[in-house]
Amino acid sequence: MNPIILGNPLTTWATAFGFAVGLYLVLILLRGLCRRRIKTIKERGAVRGAALVHRLLTDLSSIFILGLALWAGSRWLTLSEAAQTTLRIVVLLVTLFQVGLWGVGLVEHWVARRIRLEAQDDAGRKTTLNALGVVAKIVVWTLIILVGLDNLPNVNVTSLITGLGIGGIAIGLAVHNILADLFSSLTIALDKPFVIGDTINVGEFTGTVEHIGLKSTRVRALSGEQLIFSNSDLLSSRIRNFKRMEQRRVVFTLRVEYDTPSEKLERIPQLLREVIEGQKDASFDRAHFQAFGDSGLQFEVVYLIATADYPTFVALQNEINLEIHRKFNAEEIAFAHVVAFGKG
Repeated sequence: MNPIILGNPLTTWATAFGFAVGLYLVLILLRGLCRRRIKTIKERGAVRGAALVHRLLTDLSSIFILGLALWAGSRWLTLSEAAQTTLRIVVLLVTLFQVGLWGVGLVEHWVARRIRLEAQDDAGRKTTLNALGVVAKIVVWTLIILVGLDNLPNVNVTSLITGLGIGGIAIGLAVHNILADLFSSLTIALDKPFVIGDTINVGEFTGTVEHIGLKSTRVRALSGEQLIFSNSDLLSSRIRNFKRMEQRRVVFTLRVEYDTPSEKLERIPQLLREVIEGQKDASFDRAHFQAFGDSGLQFEVVYLIATADYPTFVALQNEINLEIHRKFNAEEIAFAHVVAFGKG
């Protein structure tokens, strides 16, 4: 005797149930085996990306596996249209829930990796990255909820989104400055126009970046005081990052007296070349008789230093100045009364 239950024989129900239970147990077993295997690989560091795979397997929900097993078992049954619709919605919601878990897992993996690589010893940077992670997770779950509601019968998501949009505009106007600084912090974290330890110039201010927060960035000025910039104001300014300067170009001028003989004037560029090429870290570019100045005959000298380090530049310029003085004394070339030095 094989009674009919909800349009399907009892044996068919038994087959569907057995298939669903079997599939569920097999998938649970495979998940456990894969977790242990990937965990071992991750600990050994043998495969790049093993940590991410392990995180995805860890976030593989038993609810999702159960929903998948029930859907697979239902393929053995002949269900009414209403039952099929209900099952489809349930499976879709469970799948969206799993996608949300994976999305959050990816965000947390990215935040943990950025902290490990860039901010392991920087509490401020950790706070910024964690806050950005929270914002990203809110966005993930918001999208998941909206997609889920959109697939429910008799739910008008358009009206809901419109209401949320109006409320969001009102809230956005109220906290405009805070949101601007928050998103600027996100831009700094992702684009990295500067990082902690970089020496930057903003307008008339120059200093070393000490802290990058959610709302402001703190810079230690060369004179010792701390400068605090809001993140939005900082990104809207022109920033000069001296730490990323691969080489320094130095320009300086010197003047000799008007009664210096022509043959000595012709030798000055060569003397300057010899002085600069004699320095270990300097690369000669050019030296020439530039102009007839108010106080003397003006020469312009340009050379390059293969480092952006300011103390190195100062020490090198000191050696160059001393050597120029020695050579000019030996050649009996007199400096004019005004000698101007600068850098470019």
